[in-house]
Amino acid sequence: MSTEVLVWWFLLCVVSAANVLALSYSARVLRQKQGVIPADVYASRRLQLILSAGYVLGCAYRSALPVFDVQRICLFDSWLSSVIVGRSVATVAELCFVTQWALLMREISHVTRSQPARWAALAVLPLIAVAETCSWYSVLTTSNIGHVIEESLWGVAAALLVASLLSLWLQSSPRLRPVLLAMCLTGIAYVGFMFLVDVPMYWSRWVADEASGRHYLSLTQGLLDTSGRWVVSQQWQVWKSEMLWMSLYFSIAVWLSIAFVHTPALKRQKNGDVILLS
Repeated sequence: MSTEVLVWWFLLCVVSAANVLALSYSARVLRQKQGVIPADVYASRRLQLILSAGYVLGCAYRSALPVFDVQRICLFDSWLSSVIVGRSVATVAELCFVTQWALLMREISHVTRSQPARWAALAVLPLIAVAETCSWYSVLTTSNIGHVIEESLWGVAAALLVASLLSLWLQSSPRLRPVLLAMCLTGIAYVGFMFLVDVPMYWSRWVADEASGRHYLSLTQGLLDTSGRWVVSQQWQVWKSEMLWMSLYFSIAVWLSIAFVHTPALKRQKNGDVILLS
């Protein structure tokens, strides 16, 4: 294994271990709040914790056994590193993550009484279900056009989340606004990364494949291929194009997932202002 890849993989594993510890600590903190915060708030945050566990553990698995899906490249020679396993883990984890978004957006729409925010909350999970389908299409056929659509839909879903947060701004109390600002800026940065970095990367790969006349697999061929073929590579030249998004995805995105567990509850006052409840 090249030194650069070894250091990168080691750091991914360290961050993932820290994330699992943070999740465990979050569970402990939440248990201590039982009976202190309203029952409905506790139930909502407990569901966020369960969904976060699915995402945190899924990302930890993928950090320990990185896979370059379309190229069928993995870091270690094991069926556990195969694309079929890695993509299945990713699908479950990502659906858990976006369900966390939907729950937060539904809570915001309920407090703000905003119909557009309610529609956005209902839309994000179906959007990402379509995105996951497109991802599977790309993984099985090796055509990156599915990834272009997938990442675009993730960007749209994140934009809807930011819009929901902004809908809360005018009704929020001064104490709530710093929290909203931090969440909005994070969301805007995510949207920017998706449309300025991630989507163009997959688009350029698809254009290059089309120009070279690449032969794509059928869905059946792809299913057999992802289940039984993987290429082990531990070289910097192979992995360097994937390191940025994997590093950000398995760290910052995971921290956001854990942060959702600790999102303060919101309450609408009689004067219409939205305040932090806990």
